[in-house]
Amino acid sequence: MATKSSSASYTIEARPFATSAKLVARRPVKSAPSLRPVPAFSIESLQKNTLVMGPPKAQKHKHLLQQKATSFRMYYDRGDLPIKMEYLTGGDKIAWTVDIDKLDYGLYLPLFFDGLSEIRHPYKTYARQGVQDLISHGGDKIYPVIPQLIIPIKNALNTRHIEVMCVTLRIIQQLVMASDLIGPALVPFYRQLLPMFNAYKVKNINSGDAIDYGQKNNLNVGDLIDETLQVLERHGGEDAFINIKYMVPTYESCYLN
Repeated sequence: MATKSSSASYTIEARPFATSAKLVARRPVKSAPSLRPVPAFSIESLQKNTLVMGPPKAQKHKHLLQQKATSFRMYYDRGDLPIKMEYLTGGDKIAWTVDIDKLDYGLYLPLFFDGLSEIRHPYKTYARQGVQDLISHGGDKIYPVIPQLIIPIKNALNTRHIEVMCVTLRIIQQLVMASDLIGPALVPFYRQLLPMFNAYKVKNINSGDAIDYGQKNNLNVGDLIDETLQVLERHGGEDAFINIKYMVPTYESCYLN
């Protein structure tokens, strides 16, 4: 349609609107090549299309749940131990069927110490009370048996079971104070006994404003380790502190505090 005026003339043309769009063919996108995992610090890590593997994740230490039965359990199941259980109103207590002063400490004391690793009743009950009775009545008869007690004590500490470790630490204190000869006799065996002391010395519970029932039950491993190390130093003689310091570098002498 044309529009005319007196001054100028213009022409307007109407064109149809394109209702359809052109379809453009797209090229297929190539997927990224899969990366091949290779160990770090190897020649393969310099190659293309490889993924260097990181270090393995650290696993938490779990306490050992007695992978094998102890000698104490074997003797108990066969009925070869001179003990029996007395059921009293104030709690269960073991009774000795033989006079405890006539027992062979070379046989029974290491055997009952081996039972400290037990976590099941009635084995743990017999072993723990039996050890306490033997130590309280042993006196100088304990000294010749000290080398045979090291492995059972070490095995009990290596279970990493909190209850077992706390009971064993209290037994060590009772053992050292049973005779003046026992403390110095344990000094040469610190290398076998104290590694777990060093690993768990800082295992104190930070409960904040909450109530720590472990203190009531005397199950705070860190505090028990400090107490045990002080007992070892006081009763171990002149060489006790330097040997403790070598195995537990964070320990400070109880005589300096």
